[in-house]
Amino acid sequence: MVEIIRQGAYLLDGQIVPANQAQGQPAPDQCLAPDQCLAPDQAREKTIAYSILRAHNKGADPRKLRIKFDALISHDITFVGIVQTAKASGLKEFPVPYAMTNCHNSLCAVGGTINEDDHAFGLSAAKKYGGIYVPANQAVIHQYARERLAGCGKMILGSDSHTRYGAYGCMGVGEGGGELVKQLLENTYDVPAPEVVLVWLDGKPRKGVGPQDVAIALVAATFPKGDVKNKVLEFVGPGVKELSADYRIGIDVMTTETSCLTSIWETDETIRKYYENIGRPEDFKELKPQNGAYYDSVVRIDLSKVECMIALPFHPSIAYTVHELQADPERIFAEVEAACNKQLGGKVTMDLRRNIVDGKVTCDQGVIVGCSGGMYENIVEAAHILDGQSIGNGYFDMSVYPSSTPISLAITKNGTAAKLMEAGCVMKPAFCGPCFGAGDTPANNTLSIRHATRNFANREGSKPGNGQISAVALMDARSIAATARNGGVLTAATDIEYASPTPEELEYRYDGGVYAKRCYEGFGKADPTAELRYGPNIKDWPHMPRLEEDLLVKLCAVIHDPVTTTDELIPSGETSSYRSNPIGLSEFALSRRVPEYVGRSKAVRALEEAREAGEVPAEAAAILEKVGGDMARTTIGSCVFANKPGDGSAREQAASCQKVLGGFANICYEYATKRYRSNCINWGIVPFTMDAAAGFPYEEGDWVYVPGVKKAIAGGAEDIPAKVIRKDGTVCELALKCAGLTADERLILQEGCLMNYYAAGYGKD
Repeated sequence: MVEIIRQGAYLLDGQIVPANQAQGQPAPDQCLAPDQCLAPDQAREKTIAYSILRAHNKGADPRKLRIKFDALISHDITFVGIVQTAKASGLKEFPVPYAMTNCHNSLCAVGGTINEDDHAFGLSAAKKYGGIYVPANQAVIHQYARERLAGCGKMILGSDSHTRYGAYGCMGVGEGGGELVKQLLENTYDVPAPEVVLVWLDGKPRKGVGPQDVAIALVAATFPKGDVKNKVLEFVGPGVKELSADYRIGIDVMTTETSCLTSIWETDETIRKYYENIGRPEDFKELKPQNGAYYDSVVRIDLSKVECMIALPFHPSIAYTVHELQADPERIFAEVEAACNKQLGGKVTMDLRRNIVDGKVTCDQGVIVGCSGGMYENIVEAAHILDGQSIGNGYFDMSVYPSSTPISLAITKNGTAAKLMEAGCVMKPAFCGPCFGAGDTPANNTLSIRHATRNFANREGSKPGNGQISAVALMDARSIAATARNGGVLTAATDIEYASPTPEELEYRYDGGVYAKRCYEGFGKADPTAELRYGPNIKDWPHMPRLEEDLLVKLCAVIHDPVTTTDELIPSGETSSYRSNPIGLSEFALSRRVPEYVGRSKAVRALEEAREAGEVPAEAAAILEKVGGDMARTTIGSCVFANKPGDGSAREQAASCQKVLGGFANICYEYATKRYRSNCINWGIVPFTMDAAAGFPYEEGDWVYVPGVKKAIAGGAEDIPAKVIRKDGTVCELALKCAGLTADERLILQEGCLMNYYAAGYGKD
């Protein structure tokens, strides 16, 4: 299905040629023309990716990009904090279209009035600063961006990790709120010039195989070894023309789970028709790589060989074909259980094998939802599979969430929704909740199959500390419908007979009239006299201390899991309603992984508050005495160690909560994503790394002293020596690194956070 070629290659006359052949080794005749074989750094400029990146780059150094985006987008978990931060930093008017959607905190009964208070704040911000406001249940964030903001050759920055619009010729990047604040203040997104990976598509998918099947196969092949981490995926090849626009975006949105930076696809007549359908034909242009484009590695996908897939807990890369699982469920479930239960740390036990009945895998719930599942074609295909059938009246139930009101209108007018309802499915409005535990939460220890984006631990409503665990597996809408048709018995869509939709039935007839009636389009219409509307849960950011010359941090959480997700750093679901309240939200930090973390960090924060007030906290003084430190020049904070933190969501609260609680450093072997590392920097948390070979034998309660850290950061030093003061009083040397900081990032860390950076007068023309 998927082959990875871990070496550079050129795309010459439609053929993939390994770099060593194109540069003088035995090669096909068409590779020997010297003007076709530029050096990699030059030939990389021939990719689609670099044609777009260079057009948006404001920097002079070709190795370091300083990007300005064409548009921004956020949802109601993130936009309040972004606007509050930008306002505190001098925001006057949104300089580019900035859409604020309300698709995460749409359940306004949760937390009393506070979710709707956030929505009112968003509309008032759109009026005051000239933004776009999308009311609750009108569209999920990414479908609105696809239908209203994307354009070939454009770039969009979103405060959500699944900001991916490459299938429409638009590069989408998902980052934390701090990066959007920089754009709102007309600064740049700074990133090293990335490598580009060619994703070569060949063949044609079989009937019953959907985009999620291709996506899961891609994630399974690339994520485990980090083959495409922080790189750009460029989709090209004869297989592209075999895929509809919906099919392409269904694969594209899941590229986030590979840990790539962003994605881009070649565009063709199919994408031209897409832009014509949504009423923006001027936003189409043909994109394709130039002959001789260089790629740093290659992923080949034979679409004809992709099978119906299932990704088991706790990651989209834990992938099997449905047939593999059907053939050996006892072994596979036992292996997955063991890995999951180790990750859960004994708080609760996952029992997947309870779902094996008479040798068959049974499921309790099916959900088709959000930016990956709720697309028009997925829903139409599911309806055809379930046409005239029944999901039954047992434990299995099924919900379908179209990703926008225009899609809801289309499937209502053509009878698709009726077919699903007649089969027993529940039709629901556009909402992202099931993706993060705020809707259709499955029962304890049951198996939910979802065409959604993620199935991380602690995400879809489970609370291990309370003995609750949900098991979510990712599948394509087609196989979910096939399973529903079979009463919840796991079934691949390729194994059933059903009438395929006709080309006319698969044609999405977009009607954007509801957007015109309900969405506030305020870009270019800022009204400085408009008042922001605040609810009682919307709070300003608290005081953030600056970094002194030296740093003393206490280890308040030490996590040795292979990967720590943002959902573990700050849980999703029930915390969503508190994300406009920095202090209230911080109470949930690491609550499902290290419940003691909040209390420990608060105790350390109290030491720094005492120091700032001119006192000499005894605990810190005793530690500094052991290493010859000076209280007057030493910031005191808390610290988290994790092997590889930050996989998953882009939401900045994973870092801001640490900072609110007094965090000043993280130590790890590597950061799972650039976006989490950027969040740490923007909140003044020094992103230390260390050599994994050295190991980290230290424990919660040990202290780490970093003398001269401010000078080291200011001077661009990457190797920073530190000392560990263990609980038994012994002192050990620790070699830390802080590599790859930009000049602005060094200033942000010195000032203590992005807001302090702007308050000090930096970042302004």
